[in-house]
Amino acid sequence: MPIDRDHFNLREHCHVNSNEDGDRFVGVKADSDNVVIYFPMGYELPTSEDELKRDIKNLFNVLATFTDKTDRILHMDRFTAPHSVEFPIQAYLNVINYYLDHNGNYYTETESTYKVDKRGKTDWSRTIKTQTPMIQGKSLLYFNQVVRVSSQNSNRLITRIHKYCVYESFEKIGWLYTTNKPEQPDIVFDKTKFIATLNDKLSNTNNDNDKKLFRSMIAMIEFMDDKTIDKQFYFGTDRFETVWEKLIDKYFGEPNKHDYFPHAKWTEKYGPAKGRPTSALEPDTIMIYRDKYYVLDAKYYRYGILPRLGINALPQSSDINKQITYGQYVKNNKAPVGLEVFNAFIMPFNKSNNDFKITGWYGNVAEAIGDWISTHQVYERIQGIVVDTRYLLKNYDGNHDYDKELLSIEIEKVLTD
Repeated sequence: MPIDRDHFNLREHCHVNSNEDGDRFVGVKADSDNVVIYFPMGYELPTSEDELKRDIKNLFNVLATFTDKTDRILHMDRFTAPHSVEFPIQAYLNVINYYLDHNGNYYTETESTYKVDKRGKTDWSRTIKTQTPMIQGKSLLYFNQVVRVSSQNSNRLITRIHKYCVYESFEKIGWLYTTNKPEQPDIVFDKTKFIATLNDKLSNTNNDNDKKLFRSMIAMIEFMDDKTIDKQFYFGTDRFETVWEKLIDKYFGEPNKHDYFPHAKWTEKYGPAKGRPTSALEPDTIMIYRDKYYVLDAKYYRYGILPRLGINALPQSSDINKQITYGQYVKNNKAPVGLEVFNAFIMPFNKSNNDFKITGWYGNVAEAIGDWISTHQVYERIQGIVVDTRYLLKNYDGNHDYDKELLSIEIEKVLTD
Protein backbone atom coordinates (compact mmCIF):
# COMPACT_ATOMS: atom_id res chain seq x y z
CA MET A 1 0.00 0.00 0.00
CA PRO A 2 1.44 3.43 -0.93
CA ILE A 3 2.16 6.05 1.72
CA ASP A 4 -1.07 7.73 2.86
CA ARG A 5 -0.32 11.41 2.34
CA ASP A 6 -3.61 12.60 3.86
CA HIS A 7 -2.72 11.04 7.22
CA PHE A 8 1.07 11.28 7.04
CA ASN A 9 2.68 12.15 10.39
CA LEU A 10 6.29 13.01 9.60
CA ARG A 11 7.56 12.63 13.16
CA GLU A 12 6.30 9.04 13.27
CA HIS A 13 8.61 8.31 10.35
CA CYS A 14 11.72 9.66 12.11
CA HIS A 15 14.14 7.61 14.20
CA VAL A 16 17.23 8.60 16.20
CA ASN A 17 19.67 5.71 16.13
CA SER A 18 21.59 4.27 19.07
CA ASN A 19 24.74 3.32 17.11
CA GLU A 20 24.39 -0.25 18.34
CA ASP A 21 24.63 -3.21 16.01
CA GLY A 22 21.71 -3.10 13.59
CA ASP A 23 20.95 0.53 14.39
CA ARG A 24 23.76 2.49 12.79
CA PHE A 25 22.25 3.75 9.56
CA VAL A 26 21.85 7.52 9.13
CA GLY A 27 19.78 8.80 6.21
CA VAL A 28 16.50 7.76 4.58
CA LYS A 29 15.16 4.35 3.57
CA ALA A 30 11.99 3.92 1.56
CA ASP A 31 9.99 1.43 -0.45
CA SER A 32 6.54 1.51 -1.97
CA ASP A 33 4.88 1.17 1.46
CA ASN A 34 6.90 3.25 3.88
CA VAL A 35 9.65 5.75 4.49
CA VAL A 36 11.89 6.23 7.55
CA ILE A 37 14.41 9.02 8.21
CA TYR A 38 17.26 7.97 10.50
CA PHE A 39 19.09 10.65 12.52
CA PRO A 40 22.48 10.18 14.21
CA MET A 41 22.67 9.42 17.93
CA GLY A 42 22.28 12.41 20.20
CA TYR A 43 19.96 14.23 17.80
CA GLU A 44 17.06 16.08 19.44
CA LEU A 45 14.12 16.09 17.05
CA PRO A 46 12.31 19.45 16.95
CA THR A 47 8.64 19.58 17.93
CA SER A 48 7.53 21.75 14.99
CA GLU A 49 6.83 19.86 11.75
CA ASP A 50 8.12 22.75 9.64
CA GLU A 51 11.37 22.75 11.62
CA LEU A 52 11.57 18.97 11.33
CA LYS A 53 11.27 19.26 7.54
CA ARG A 54 14.13 21.77 7.53
CA ASP A 55 16.21 19.42 9.67
CA ILE A 56 15.59 16.51 7.29
CA LYS A 57 16.63 18.58 4.28
CA ASN A 58 19.71 19.70 6.19
CA LEU A 59 20.52 16.07 7.07
CA PHE A 60 20.37 15.19 3.38
CA ASN A 61 22.69 18.11 2.58
CA VAL A 62 25.18 17.00 5.25
CA LEU A 63 25.18 13.44 3.90
CA ALA A 64 25.56 14.65 0.31
CA THR A 65 28.45 16.93 1.34
CA PHE A 66 30.40 14.58 3.61
CA THR A 67 29.89 11.12 2.07
CA ASP A 68 30.88 9.51 -1.18
CA LYS A 69 29.74 6.31 -2.90
CA THR A 70 32.12 4.21 -0.77
CA ASP A 71 30.55 5.54 2.44
CA ARG A 72 27.03 4.95 1.12
CA ILE A 73 27.33 1.19 0.62
CA LEU A 74 25.03 -0.60 3.04
CA HIS A 75 26.28 -3.63 4.95
CA MET A 76 23.37 -6.07 4.96
CA ASP A 77 22.78 -9.81 5.08
CA ARG A 78 22.14 -10.55 1.42
CA PHE A 79 20.03 -13.58 2.34
CA THR A 80 17.51 -11.70 4.51
CA ALA A 81 17.56 -8.05 3.40
CA PRO A 82 15.71 -6.71 0.34
CA HIS A 83 17.89 -5.66 -2.56
CA SER A 84 18.76 -2.01 -1.98
CA VAL A 85 19.83 0.70 -4.39
CA GLU A 86 21.22 4.14 -3.67
CA PHE A 87 18.66 6.88 -4.08
CA PRO A 88 19.80 10.06 -5.95
CA ILE A 89 18.00 12.21 -3.43
CA GLN A 90 19.76 15.45 -4.35
CA ALA A 91 18.45 15.09 -7.91
CA TYR A 92 14.91 14.63 -6.60
CA LEU A 93 15.26 17.67 -4.32
CA ASN A 94 16.62 19.78 -7.21
CA VAL A 95 13.63 18.89 -9.42
CA ILE A 96 11.13 19.75 -6.68
CA ASN A 97 12.89 22.99 -5.76
CA TYR A 98 13.00 24.12 -9.39
CA TYR A 99 9.26 23.43 -9.71
CA LEU A 100 8.44 25.33 -6.50
CA ASP A 101 10.82 28.20 -7.29
CA HIS A 102 8.90 28.69 -10.56
CA ASN A 103 5.55 28.86 -8.74
CA GLY A 104 4.50 25.36 -9.70
CA ASN A 105 5.25 25.81 -13.39
CA TYR A 106 7.07 23.30 -15.56
CA TYR A 107 10.12 23.99 -17.68
CA THR A 108 8.97 25.34 -21.03
CA GLU A 109 10.90 26.15 -24.16
CA THR A 110 10.57 29.53 -25.76
CA GLU A 111 9.35 29.37 -29.35
CA SER A 112 10.10 32.29 -31.65
CA THR A 113 7.54 33.50 -34.21
CA TYR A 114 7.77 36.53 -36.50
CA LYS A 115 5.39 39.25 -37.65
CA VAL A 116 5.47 42.61 -39.37
CA ASP A 117 5.19 45.37 -36.80
CA LYS A 118 6.69 48.69 -35.87
CA ARG A 119 7.37 47.62 -32.30
CA GLY A 120 9.52 44.78 -31.05
CA LYS A 121 12.98 43.36 -31.64
CA THR A 122 13.74 43.69 -35.35
CA ASP A 123 15.07 40.71 -37.25
CA TRP A 124 17.02 42.61 -39.92
CA SER A 125 17.84 39.57 -42.02
CA ARG A 126 14.16 38.71 -42.44
CA THR A 127 13.22 42.37 -42.86
CA ILE A 128 15.69 42.93 -45.70
CA LYS A 129 14.62 39.73 -47.45
CA THR A 130 10.86 40.26 -47.25
CA GLN A 131 10.13 43.99 -46.95
CA THR A 132 10.38 46.78 -49.55
CA PRO A 133 12.30 49.80 -48.29
CA MET A 134 11.71 53.45 -49.11
CA ILE A 135 14.71 55.20 -50.61
CA GLN A 136 15.48 58.53 -49.07
CA GLY A 137 18.67 60.05 -50.47
CA LYS A 138 21.38 57.47 -49.95
CA SER A 139 19.50 55.73 -47.17
CA LEU A 140 16.99 52.88 -47.13
CA LEU A 141 14.10 53.25 -44.72
CA TYR A 142 12.02 50.25 -43.63
CA PHE A 143 8.67 51.41 -42.33
CA ASN A 144 7.53 47.80 -42.06
CA GLN A 145 9.87 45.63 -40.06
CA VAL A 146 9.86 41.94 -39.20
CA VAL A 147 10.03 41.55 -35.42
CA ARG A 148 10.54 38.43 -33.30
CA VAL A 149 7.82 37.42 -30.86
CA SER A 150 8.62 34.84 -28.16
CA SER A 151 5.95 32.51 -26.87
CA GLN A 152 6.14 29.52 -24.56
CA ASN A 153 5.40 26.15 -26.05
CA SER A 154 4.01 23.95 -23.28
CA ASN A 155 3.57 20.91 -25.52
CA ARG A 156 7.22 20.27 -26.24
CA LEU A 157 8.73 16.94 -25.15
CA ILE A 158 11.10 18.53 -22.65
CA THR A 159 8.13 20.01 -20.74
CA ARG A 160 6.37 16.65 -20.62
CA ILE A 161 9.55 14.97 -19.35
CA HIS A 162 9.86 17.61 -16.64
CA LYS A 163 6.22 17.01 -15.70
CA TYR A 164 6.97 13.28 -15.42
CA CYS A 165 10.00 13.92 -13.17
CA VAL A 166 8.14 16.39 -10.95
CA TYR A 167 5.37 13.86 -10.36
CA GLU A 168 7.91 11.12 -9.60
CA SER A 169 9.76 13.43 -7.17
CA PHE A 170 6.61 14.23 -5.23
CA GLU A 171 5.71 10.54 -5.16
CA LYS A 172 9.02 9.73 -3.45
CA ILE A 173 9.79 12.71 -1.20
CA GLY A 174 6.92 15.15 -1.60
CA TRP A 175 6.05 14.55 2.07
CA LEU A 176 8.96 16.88 2.85
CA TYR A 177 7.02 19.75 1.32
CA THR A 178 3.26 19.21 1.13
CA THR A 179 0.48 16.64 1.17
CA ASN A 180 -0.66 17.84 -2.25
CA LYS A 181 0.57 16.24 -5.45
CA PRO A 182 1.03 17.72 -8.93
CA GLU A 183 -1.03 16.41 -11.81
CA GLN A 184 -0.11 13.07 -13.33
CA PRO A 185 2.16 13.09 -16.38
CA ASP A 186 0.73 12.63 -19.86
CA ILE A 187 3.66 10.65 -21.24
CA VAL A 188 4.82 7.03 -20.95
CA PHE A 189 8.28 6.45 -19.49
CA ASP A 190 10.89 5.95 -22.22
CA LYS A 191 14.43 5.98 -20.90
CA THR A 192 16.17 6.21 -24.28
CA LYS A 193 14.03 9.05 -25.56
CA PHE A 194 14.09 10.95 -22.25
CA ILE A 195 17.88 10.73 -21.86
CA ALA A 196 18.56 11.71 -25.47
CA THR A 197 16.26 14.73 -25.21
CA LEU A 198 17.79 15.90 -21.94
CA ASN A 199 21.39 15.43 -23.13
CA ASP A 200 20.58 17.48 -26.22
CA LYS A 201 19.15 20.28 -24.08
CA LEU A 202 22.09 20.05 -21.69
CA SER A 203 24.61 20.51 -24.50
CA ASN A 204 22.75 23.50 -25.92
CA THR A 205 22.13 25.65 -22.87
CA ASN A 206 24.34 28.08 -20.98
CA ASN A 207 21.91 28.66 -18.13
CA ASP A 208 23.37 27.14 -14.94
CA ASN A 209 19.98 26.60 -13.30
CA ASP A 210 18.66 24.81 -16.37
CA LYS A 211 21.82 22.68 -16.56
CA LYS A 212 21.35 21.68 -12.93
CA LEU A 213 17.74 20.74 -13.65
CA PHE A 214 18.61 18.66 -16.74
CA ARG A 215 21.40 16.79 -14.92
CA SER A 216 19.06 16.06 -12.02
CA MET A 217 16.36 14.75 -14.37
CA ILE A 218 18.92 12.51 -16.08
CA ALA A 219 20.01 11.10 -12.69
CA MET A 220 16.36 10.44 -11.80
CA ILE A 221 15.59 8.67 -15.07
CA GLU A 222 18.67 6.47 -14.82
CA PHE A 223 17.63 5.55 -11.27
CA MET A 224 14.01 4.86 -12.23
CA ASP A 225 15.11 2.49 -14.96
CA ASP A 226 17.12 0.43 -12.45
CA LYS A 227 14.43 -0.04 -9.83
CA THR A 228 12.00 -2.88 -9.36
CA ILE A 229 9.03 -3.14 -7.05
CA ASP A 230 10.89 -5.34 -4.53
CA LYS A 231 13.79 -2.96 -4.05
CA GLN A 232 14.35 -0.74 -1.05
CA PHE A 233 15.68 2.73 -1.81
CA TYR A 234 18.13 4.44 0.49
CA PHE A 235 20.32 7.49 0.81
CA GLY A 236 22.73 7.59 3.71
CA THR A 237 25.46 5.60 5.41
CA ASP A 238 26.13 2.86 7.95
CA ARG A 239 29.40 4.61 8.74
CA PHE A 240 28.37 7.97 10.17
CA GLU A 241 31.65 8.09 12.10
CA THR A 242 33.33 9.23 8.87
CA VAL A 243 30.81 12.09 8.60
CA TRP A 244 31.46 12.98 12.25
CA GLU A 245 35.20 13.18 11.58
CA LYS A 246 34.70 15.40 8.53
CA LEU A 247 32.30 17.68 10.40
CA ILE A 248 34.78 18.20 13.24
CA ASP A 249 37.53 18.94 10.74
CA LYS A 250 35.24 21.36 8.88
CA TYR A 251 34.47 23.25 12.08
CA PHE A 252 37.88 23.43 13.67
CA GLY A 253 40.60 22.16 11.36
CA GLU A 254 43.57 23.80 9.72
CA PRO A 255 43.68 23.21 5.96
CA ASN A 256 47.36 22.20 6.07
CA LYS A 257 47.01 19.51 8.73
CA HIS A 258 49.36 17.23 6.76
CA ASP A 259 52.18 19.41 8.10
CA TYR A 260 51.39 18.05 11.56
CA PHE A 261 51.61 14.34 10.73
CA PRO A 262 54.49 12.61 12.59
CA HIS A 263 56.57 9.97 10.77
CA ALA A 264 59.04 7.33 11.85
CA LYS A 265 62.10 6.41 9.77
CA TRP A 266 63.82 3.17 8.94
CA THR A 267 67.50 3.07 8.10
CA GLU A 268 68.10 -0.25 6.45
CA LYS A 269 71.42 -1.93 7.34
CA TYR A 270 71.52 -3.77 4.03
CA GLY A 271 69.81 -1.11 1.94
CA PRO A 272 70.16 2.63 1.27
CA ALA A 273 72.06 4.43 4.00
CA LYS A 274 69.55 7.28 4.09
CA GLY A 275 66.58 6.77 6.41
CA ARG A 276 63.26 6.35 4.68
CA PRO A 277 60.04 7.48 6.39
CA THR A 278 57.18 5.14 7.18
CA SER A 279 53.55 6.06 6.61
CA ALA A 280 52.45 8.92 8.83
CA LEU A 281 50.33 8.94 11.94
CA GLU A 282 47.37 11.13 11.00
CA PRO A 283 45.47 13.12 13.64
CA ASP A 284 41.88 13.93 12.62
CA THR A 285 42.08 17.67 13.19
CA ILE A 286 44.58 20.35 14.16
CA MET A 287 43.00 23.55 15.50
CA ILE A 288 44.95 26.77 16.05
CA TYR A 289 43.06 29.42 17.96
CA ARG A 290 44.48 32.54 19.62
CA ASP A 291 48.06 31.24 19.33
CA LYS A 292 47.23 27.94 21.02
CA TYR A 293 47.31 24.50 19.43
CA TYR A 294 44.65 21.83 19.86
CA VAL A 295 44.97 18.25 18.63
CA LEU A 296 41.44 16.89 18.14
CA ASP A 297 40.25 13.35 17.52
CA ALA A 298 36.59 12.95 16.47
CA LYS A 299 35.04 9.91 18.13
CA TYR A 300 31.47 8.92 17.26
CA TYR A 301 31.22 7.03 20.56
CA ARG A 302 28.21 6.50 22.84
CA TYR A 303 29.62 7.88 26.09
CA GLY A 304 27.95 11.28 25.66
CA ILE A 305 24.59 9.56 25.20
CA LEU A 306 24.99 6.72 27.73
CA PRO A 307 27.67 7.65 30.28
CA ARG A 308 26.57 4.70 32.42
CA LEU A 309 28.45 2.51 29.93
CA GLY A 310 31.62 3.95 31.50
CA ILE A 311 35.06 3.50 29.99
CA ASN A 312 33.77 0.88 27.56
CA ALA A 313 32.20 3.75 25.62
CA LEU A 314 35.37 5.88 25.68
CA PRO A 315 38.59 5.73 23.60
CA GLN A 316 40.99 3.07 24.80
CA SER A 317 44.74 3.09 25.49
CA SER A 318 45.86 2.75 21.86
CA ASP A 319 43.93 5.90 20.89
CA ILE A 320 45.12 7.72 23.99
CA ASN A 321 48.73 6.80 23.22
CA LYS A 322 48.39 8.08 19.64
CA GLN A 323 46.93 11.37 20.86
CA ILE A 324 49.84 11.86 23.23
CA THR A 325 52.25 11.19 20.35
CA TYR A 326 50.46 13.73 18.19
CA GLY A 327 50.58 16.32 20.96
CA GLN A 328 54.25 15.66 21.64
CA TYR A 329 55.11 16.10 17.96
CA VAL A 330 53.22 19.39 17.69
CA LYS A 331 54.70 20.68 20.95
CA ASN A 332 58.29 19.83 20.03
CA ASN A 333 58.24 20.55 16.29
CA LYS A 334 55.45 22.98 15.37
CA ALA A 335 54.34 25.17 18.26
CA PRO A 336 56.46 28.23 19.06
CA VAL A 337 58.35 28.03 22.34
CA GLY A 338 56.12 28.81 25.31
CA LEU A 339 52.79 28.12 23.60
CA GLU A 340 50.56 25.41 25.01
CA VAL A 341 49.37 22.37 23.09
CA PHE A 342 46.06 20.79 24.14
CA ASN A 343 44.56 17.41 23.36
CA ALA A 344 40.91 16.30 23.15
CA PHE A 345 38.48 13.66 21.95
CA ILE A 346 35.23 15.10 20.51
CA MET A 347 32.06 12.99 21.00
CA PRO A 348 28.31 13.53 20.40
CA PHE A 349 25.66 14.25 23.05
CA ASN A 350 22.21 15.80 23.40
CA LYS A 351 22.14 19.20 25.08
CA SER A 352 18.41 18.90 25.75
CA ASN A 353 18.59 15.45 27.34
CA ASN A 354 21.81 14.35 29.04
CA ASP A 355 22.99 12.91 32.34
CA PHE A 356 25.77 15.49 32.75
CA LYS A 357 23.34 18.40 33.36
CA ILE A 358 25.21 20.31 30.65
CA THR A 359 23.12 23.13 29.19
CA GLY A 360 25.61 24.46 26.63
CA TRP A 361 26.50 23.22 23.17
CA TYR A 362 29.84 21.87 24.44
CA GLY A 363 30.93 20.21 27.65
CA ASN A 364 34.00 18.66 29.30
CA VAL A 365 33.01 15.26 30.70
CA ALA A 366 36.20 13.21 31.21
CA GLU A 367 40.00 13.16 31.08
CA ALA A 368 42.45 10.48 29.97
CA ILE A 369 45.96 10.20 31.44
CA GLY A 370 48.43 7.43 30.60
CA ASP A 371 49.97 5.72 33.61
CA TRP A 372 53.19 5.34 31.60
CA ILE A 373 53.56 9.14 31.65
CA SER A 374 55.33 10.69 34.62
CA THR A 375 55.52 14.37 33.73
CA HIS A 376 51.90 14.96 32.64
CA GLN A 377 52.39 17.86 30.29
CA VAL A 378 49.19 19.65 29.27
CA TYR A 379 49.06 17.80 25.92
CA GLU A 380 49.40 14.47 27.79
CA ARG A 381 46.10 15.08 29.61
CA ILE A 382 43.47 14.35 26.98
CA GLN A 383 40.09 15.93 27.53
CA GLY A 384 36.81 14.18 26.69
CA ILE A 385 34.58 16.82 25.10
CA VAL A 386 30.95 16.41 24.01
CA VAL A 387 29.13 18.55 21.43
CA ASP A 388 25.41 18.66 20.68
CA THR A 389 24.71 16.56 17.59
CA ARG A 390 21.90 18.67 16.16
CA TYR A 391 23.85 21.89 16.66
CA LEU A 392 26.83 20.45 14.82
CA LEU A 393 24.77 19.31 11.83
CA LYS A 394 22.71 22.50 11.54
CA ASN A 395 25.63 24.93 11.63
CA TYR A 396 28.36 23.20 9.66
CA ASP A 397 28.53 25.91 7.00
CA GLY A 398 30.01 29.37 7.57
CA ASN A 399 32.49 30.86 10.04
CA HIS A 400 33.24 28.89 13.22
CA ASP A 401 35.30 31.26 15.36
CA TYR A 402 32.51 31.27 17.96
CA ASP A 403 32.62 27.47 18.13
CA LYS A 404 36.39 27.50 18.43
CA GLU A 405 36.05 29.80 21.40
CA LEU A 406 33.44 27.58 23.08
CA LEU A 407 35.50 24.45 22.45
CA SER A 408 38.74 26.00 23.67
CA ILE A 409 37.07 27.07 26.93
CA GLU A 410 36.00 23.49 27.65
CA ILE A 411 39.37 21.97 26.71
CA GLU A 412 41.35 24.51 28.73
CA LYS A 413 39.55 23.49 31.91
CA VAL A 414 42.53 21.13 32.20
CA LEU A 415 44.53 24.16 33.39
CA THR A 416 42.26 24.72 36.38
CA ASP A 417 41.87 21.09 37.49
